[in-house]
Amino acid sequence: MNQAHGSHSPIRSIGSVLAGLLVVVLLSTGTDMALHASGIYPPMFQPMSTSLWVLATAYRFVYSVLGGYITARLAPDRPLFHAMVLGTIGIALSLAGTVATWSKGPEFGPKWYPIGLIVLAIPCSWAGARLRIMQLRARYVGRAEEA
Repeated sequence: MNQAHGSHSPIRSIGSVLAGLLVVVLLSTGTDMALHASGIYPPMFQPMSTSLWVLATAYRFVYSVLGGYITARLAPDRPLFHAMVLGTIGIALSLAGTVATWSKGPEFGPKWYPIGLIVLAIPCSWAGARLRIMQLRARYVGRAEEA
């Protein structure tokens, strides 16, 4: 562990995961609201077409990768571990959403949608962390070549 961060590591660890989670939630919710307001999505709690659910899945995928990257970027150490914690939280939240909306009606989407969010949580967080790790390795190799 880096001595400079020794006493702050738990706070920075928690903060890195919360920052990644906040990015995913705010971007996903903000995009949902913008698409509803623009008329691309129907009014809230109205059924949507399959293509719109695919769109929602696509941007959630991107935002989840970004959340994993941000978590890994801010983590005081072990970036992949921190991103996997984020992914695990994503599974828990997606599972809770699935249980809460499972038989509530078509306005909550097709059955594959919440299952997809559960399945994608870990791979997206992993991909974001891997991007950060590749960035760190490239920086390390660049410095080694300069020396």
